[in-house]
Amino acid sequence: MAMKSMIKTLEKVAISVRSLKLLNQLLQENPKLEQIMKRAGSKSEALMGVRKWVLSYLDTHPTAMKYYLGEQAGREEFEKLTWRDYAAIRLMDYADNAGRRFSDLNIRSEEVGTNPFKFIWMATQDGTGGATEDFFTDMLHLFRQFSGKSKKDIPSKEQIEKWMRRHPSGLEPRIAKIREANRDRIINILIEKIDKKEIKSKKYIFEEGLSSDQKYMRMLQWWDDKNFHLRFAIRSPKFLNELLSYSLDPTTMELLNEAKDAGIPFFINPYYLSLLNVQEPRFAPGADIVIRDYIIYSKELIQEFGHLVAWEREDIVQPGRPNIAGWILPTAHNVHRRYPEVAIMIPDTVGRACGGLCVSCQRMYDFQAGNLNFNLDKLKPKEVWPQKLARLMEYFEEDTQLRDILITGGDALMSSDASLKNILEQVHQMALRKIENNKSLPEGKKHAEMQRVRLGTRLPAYLPRRVTPELVKILKEFKHKAKEIGIQQFVIQTHFQTAMEITPEAKKAVNMLTSAGWIVTNQLVFTAAASRRGHVAKLRKCLNDIGVVPYYTFSVKGYMENYHNFATNARAVQEQTEEKYLGKVPAEFIQKIREIPSDAEHCVQNIKKLRDDAGIPFMATDRNVLNLPGIGKSLTFRTIGITRHGRRILEFDHDTTRSHSPIIEGMGKVVIIESKSIASYMRQLEDMGENPADYESVYGYSIGDTEPLNPIYVYPDFPFEMTKEVTNFAMDRDEEEDMY
Repeated sequence: MAMKSMIKTLEKVAISVRSLKLLNQLLQENPKLEQIMKRAGSKSEALMGVRKWVLSYLDTHPTAMKYYLGEQAGREEFEKLTWRDYAAIRLMDYADNAGRRFSDLNIRSEEVGTNPFKFIWMATQDGTGGATEDFFTDMLHLFRQFSGKSKKDIPSKEQIEKWMRRHPSGLEPRIAKIREANRDRIINILIEKIDKKEIKSKKYIFEEGLSSDQKYMRMLQWWDDKNFHLRFAIRSPKFLNELLSYSLDPTTMELLNEAKDAGIPFFINPYYLSLLNVQEPRFAPGADIVIRDYIIYSKELIQEFGHLVAWEREDIVQPGRPNIAGWILPTAHNVHRRYPEVAIMIPDTVGRACGGLCVSCQRMYDFQAGNLNFNLDKLKPKEVWPQKLARLMEYFEEDTQLRDILITGGDALMSSDASLKNILEQVHQMALRKIENNKSLPEGKKHAEMQRVRLGTRLPAYLPRRVTPELVKILKEFKHKAKEIGIQQFVIQTHFQTAMEITPEAKKAVNMLTSAGWIVTNQLVFTAAASRRGHVAKLRKCLNDIGVVPYYTFSVKGYMENYHNFATNARAVQEQTEEKYLGKVPAEFIQKIREIPSDAEHCVQNIKKLRDDAGIPFMATDRNVLNLPGIGKSLTFRTIGITRHGRRILEFDHDTTRSHSPIIEGMGKVVIIESKSIASYMRQLEDMGENPADYESVYGYSIGDTEPLNPIYVYPDFPFEMTKEVTNFAMDRDEEEDMY
């Protein structure tokens, strides 16, 4: 009753003056809609009037009609749809879902509904309904699209390259000079702190009698030591502001202090801090926004911390019981799994930490729960770790389907060389045992053998000095041994967020990693700042230049805590369609792409030759996707609703191009309520100095379809017939409510 009462109250709320102007414009531009809304005697009549109108279009456009009805699907059919088709399908989906209500985790499970034609009808009839300016803005663009007034104009190559040139890289001399000045400023403050004994360290101390110049030279030596940056990582807002020459405004400082009080950890190493500008360079205003948004906590994150709900529910684990994907896991925090072929392993080492905390970290829920932290001394391996590691390896060894292990955290390269070497040795031994065990099994009963080993790390961007000759030797030796027993793919899976993170130090680190014979791939989080026109295209190009292959472009996940960094999924489809197309690799070069991992040592040259031969500025080998809060990654969705506040409601289907947990068959579709409206996102872009006119077509992208996986990332075929048996799995989820 309380919910019905609240809805009735909202329906009595008068729309604002601005909303009324937008409504009048909407009706003026669409006489048919105005006729329907003014003549309808009820919300039901208004709904039926719109349905009849849109169906008259679909009846003469069979491709769109079949897609709407679900009779045709897939990438090929998706690409046949016209701009008006998108609008017609969305209007029908809005009509079909009118009146539905959803639990919205953006507002801590309060219910929200979608009934757009009711909102328009009430506003038309008596100026009520409570719909906002953002709602009417979205509807105005929708009907312009349906009427044919708006067109989809794909930007030219010249326009995209112009956008790309606005975003500098950390390799450009003018940017490198600014970073050197930043480094020197930080060094001089640290020298002063050490002299005053305000910061103490047994290892990093000055002998008596050193001059200022000698201390500076000593500090430059330490600057090349990754342990120095971990020891002197910034852990408080006050120290952060001091190292930034007190350039943070009072409002930001107030937020950061609130974040500290809320228990959100601070951990920013001096190297990464040196990438942040204290003054805007006139030749590149806003160049470091992406980095700043990864360091400075938003008010929404601070307000929600302590109430965060796990987005990826398969990460909630009780040993011995199936997670939401149906997988039974050996421990609560060491193994994460959603797919049959691959599982993540998080070691009980310093690898459970990171080189810094990314504001939109997918593991923020684990930081809230205390499973991840930056107490590096406490994270050193305990005596029980070798026994636990052996048990984890048994899990991979005995599983019928696992062929891919992703060692991450935290961050895999935060582990010491000794810890990492031991983990890789245990992986090697486990892979050997899988091979030996298979010898006694008949065809059709054999288990998957290990084919791919990955290390997940952000340190090439956060702390490139972690990559040392000693680490390269460990990686090279492991690859040599592992390749001899049949493991074929060796991947450093990293995370560069912006071309501004690609510094001379980062380039050197990547070159060292590829020299070990490991391919380096990149996963980008498509934050609001990173979603600016040309930014991702420029990042792809700069990554290619240093030998990195783009792997995924992830929409920001999470609920209200990630509001500031969230870029709408419509923008992800727009970027894929209007910018990324420039880097599509022609079919005749696919085989060349497949060969890149087998010659990682010459990645830079091979990528350059392929780009030159194909005539493309970058290789778009990544897929734009969202990590679903159910299972898997996908960008296959339809916009089925919209709230009074203009926030879109998307219904996602799973990626049909890859294998899933057997439980997927009974899960159905996944509904996502976006945390901000497109109009709000556009205002945010404008605040960053962007021209909203460059993005206007974003309103029209209401349907997505997941891109096919690039062949470079496909698992090789086994030379034997595998079993269809799935182990470590249970379909029974009767008790799942106890877990959440």
